[in-house]
Amino acid sequence: MIVRLTDAWKDILQRRASNTETGAYPAAVRELLGEMAAAGVLMQSNIKFNGALVFQVFGDGPVKLAVAEVQADFGLRATASVNGLVPAGASLAELVNVDGQGRCAITLDPKDRLPGQQPYQGVVPLNDVEGESLGKLSQVLQQYMLQSEQLDTCFVLAANDEVAAGLMIQRMPLKGQDNLSGATESAQDEGDRNGVNEEYNRIATLASSLTRDELLTLDVDTILRRLFWEEKLLRFVPQDGDQGPHFSCTCSRERVEGMLRNLGQDEVQEAIAESGKVDVGCDFCGAQYHFDAIDAAQLFTDAPQVPGSSSVQ
Repeated sequence: MIVRLTDAWKDILQRRASNTETGAYPAAVRELLGEMAAAGVLMQSNIKFNGALVFQVFGDGPVKLAVAEVQADFGLRATASVNGLVPAGASLAELVNVDGQGRCAITLDPKDRLPGQQPYQGVVPLNDVEGESLGKLSQVLQQYMLQSEQLDTCFVLAANDEVAAGLMIQRMPLKGQDNLSGATESAQDEGDRNGVNEEYNRIATLASSLTRDELLTLDVDTILRRLFWEEKLLRFVPQDGDQGPHFSCTCSRERVEGMLRNLGQDEVQEAIAESGKVDVGCDFCGAQYHFDAIDAAQLFTDAPQVPGSSSVQ
């Protein structure tokens, strides 16, 4: 899978930059968030999940939390919470994993949940098996895929202020194909073991040679030709335009009302008493929701209970 985000990515950055309270993200944070957005689209397109894929990294650095969310129709949004000084050119470890306590979480939240059904979530540390901090987001995702999905996966990610791009190579299970070819069970097991499939290792090595500048500046055909010019390629029709990635935020006044109800009447009334209103802003799109004393009172008078939204901070 390969993705290039242009308009959708610039929309995310412009919304943040136009927020007078926060201003633009520091350059290193923009790069991290762009890589997360590209990786989120890659993973969503690979699993074809009917729901939201939520990709988070969080820890003890100046970036306390970064989130990229991708819906089944490739509507995407992303945000980061930044506290403190962000060094120029900061690595993932310096941004999120200063004291080695950072984590990566990937959540699959079904669109139509059954009663009592919980989202699936996998969590891995931002450290390697020896406890050393991983310097790149691609390394974290490769570790996540090995631990949570038991599949060899190679990620190449890059982002600047114009493009967020990513390439993902994943080894598919061989068992079904080998059954058709009459391969023995031992041959199947050998080919399906992580790290030993020679064909996958060769392709992943070629993919890993792709540089940041090449990923950001070259078109898809040129990238494929440069990397795999000796391979027989079957390319699927690209999903772009209305069918491709686009900015989309799922916040709404109804969701904010649900979040306020979950806070409780006492806390909402306390905020009303202090300032005469409650103002809630969406970190993803910048939308502002205002509630005066009458609005707040109506929240708790025969109103249906609406689940809160993680999109509103």
